[in-house]
Amino acid sequence: MTAEHIEIRAAAGKKGRSAFVELGRKFAARVPHSVPQLRAEQLELIDPARNPFFGHARVELLIAWRGERPVGRISAHVDEIALAMPAAQGFGPGTGFFGYFDAEDEAVAHALLAAAEARLRAWDMTRALGPVSLSIWEEPGLLVRGQDHSPTIMMGHHPAHYRGWIESAGYAPAKSLLTYALDITQRFPPLIERIVASGERNPRIAVRPVDKRRWAEEIETVLAILNDAWSDNWGFVPFTPAEIAYAGKKMKPIIHPRLNMIAELDGVPVAFMMTLPDINGVLKRVRGRLFPFGWLHLLRWLKKPTGADMRVPLMGVKRELQNSRLASQLAFMLIDRIKTNATGLYGSRRGEIGWILDDNQGMIAIADAINSTVNREYVIFAKPLSGP
Repeated sequence: MTAEHIEIRAAAGKKGRSAFVELGRKFAARVPHSVPQLRAEQLELIDPARNPFFGHARVELLIAWRGERPVGRISAHVDEIALAMPAAQGFGPGTGFFGYFDAEDEAVAHALLAAAEARLRAWDMTRALGPVSLSIWEEPGLLVRGQDHSPTIMMGHHPAHYRGWIESAGYAPAKSLLTYALDITQRFPPLIERIVASGERNPRIAVRPVDKRRWAEEIETVLAILNDAWSDNWGFVPFTPAEIAYAGKKMKPIIHPRLNMIAELDGVPVAFMMTLPDINGVLKRVRGRLFPFGWLHLLRWLKKPTGADMRVPLMGVKRELQNSRLASQLAFMLIDRIKTNATGLYGSRRGEIGWILDDNQGMIAIADAINSTVNREYVIFAKPLSGP
């Protein structure tokens, strides 16, 4: 089959969004080690009425067809906040995105990418980046290393051949995102233990769990530190107030206070570490379905995720402290405290940190110092857009 046998149609409205999600689930089921996600959650992320990302973005969902058979999907989207960011940080004026990329073969892949590029050019974009599905905070990058094991919570999982299809359409790697795996049953190296012990003796430093009784206030504190700490990073886009409220509501059921810590200096919050038990373990068992009995397993697990792997998706230290000894000390203290709680309270054995930008030397040094190793790599690709 050649590209001229392929028709690209918009997936509009509730029926179109449902078809878009179902097609993605079928593709995911074919990939070894993939984990079926909750369909309702997938639908919510692409629903303009429910995901506040749409409050500052233009999004079009597209499905490729051969006759009456769907053979691939893609999104084309523009984030108005990303457009306003400095170009030196990766996004900026003229940068649009593609995401939710799935294709049956290379011809379909090229047709989908061409269609997404046409949409972006129609919106006056001069550059395409992807896959980013949909926000940089949701599921960025294409998995290019680590297909031999299942992803943890909120991490994408893609077949290895997608990279070749994207690159053959004229895309080149723009940025790599790394995740690090860690055996949390092992002690840290003596130097790290001494750094942690020194911090514990410092009366100016306090490390405390998040307080779910003040949840709205706590989530605003955490995301305020995040917006400050990550503001110079490649690909940074600040959270809006609506997104902060949305993230707080979505995260609360899987937040365990002893796994999520805030570090204070002289009583002022300056650093945090968010740790999520890996819900993908239970989603495997219920095959991504809440009914008829999946919700019982999920509720029981949410209450106490015994034996679960742990993922650290977000961590930050305020900019005023970065590049100082105190910044790394706070990071080690947070990691050590949460490691102790994860193993002691929940019997966890494995942790995963990431993603981490491949040029974030500070975080890479911290990951190396605690003897973690890269287990997955995601790549965001870029292509200049020219002409109609």
